[in-house]
Amino acid sequence: MLEVKDLKASVGGSEILHGINLKINAGEVHAIMGPNGSGKSTLSKVLAGHPSYEVTGGSVNFEVNRKPIDLLSLEPDVRAKEGVFLGFQYPVEIPGVGNIAFLRESFNEVCAHQGLEAMNEEEFMKLVKDKMRLLEIGEHFLTRDVNEGFSGGEKKKNEILQMALLNPRLALLDETDSGLDIDALKIVAKGVNALKSKYNAILLVTHYQRLLDYIVPDYVHVLYKGKIIKSGDRSLALELEKKGYDWLIADVEGKH
Repeated sequence: MLEVKDLKASVGGSEILHGINLKINAGEVHAIMGPNGSGKSTLSKVLAGHPSYEVTGGSVNFEVNRKPIDLLSLEPDVRAKEGVFLGFQYPVEIPGVGNIAFLRESFNEVCAHQGLEAMNEEEFMKLVKDKMRLLEIGEHFLTRDVNEGFSGGEKKKNEILQMALLNPRLALLDETDSGLDIDALKIVAKGVNALKSKYNAILLVTHYQRLLDYIVPDYVHVLYKGKIIKSGDRSLALELEKKGYDWLIADVEGKH
């Protein structure tokens, strides 16, 4: 699904990613963990094509219909239409843009790009309501502007609603658990789990093991100073919760 080779990236002239190597297969969930400032959010934004970040080296191949494409050569909107979804740590408010109009336009743009027929308003409303029930979202969400006046939990639910509708091939979830109470976390995790399939993949960026109690990863990677310093299965996240990152960092620093 995704193959990242020696990816380097900078922002404002300062290099943040110093050579990331990562391979994600369809059907897998990967978690990226690490201390603050290690480059976790930078990685997800670079993959999505955030214009503030400059790729200075490496390659990213993304498989579409069993054919690899150079993800870095695509504009951010084309990456989204090809099936790359970024769930923000801090979703922005968009006053004046109705949530239902935003959802429908986004959905139909992806359909058009992938050669599928657009849905009419009645069909789309039925689909939206089905997804909203999954996420325990009230229909009042649809009459509001995008994220305007939403609580932190509502914004995150709205992000997962977008994900549920767009059905991405690769979902990049940047600290989706940030700011959520335990009830909201369970609902968001339930939505993410319902969308997992053998045809897509998920990359979770998180600080906390608690999210991984509800969305169980196949692989856990620890990022430090812009490099992956250790990978393992779910047990690695449990070990990090008990011991922190110092033992890993000490080992890495000791080798330099």
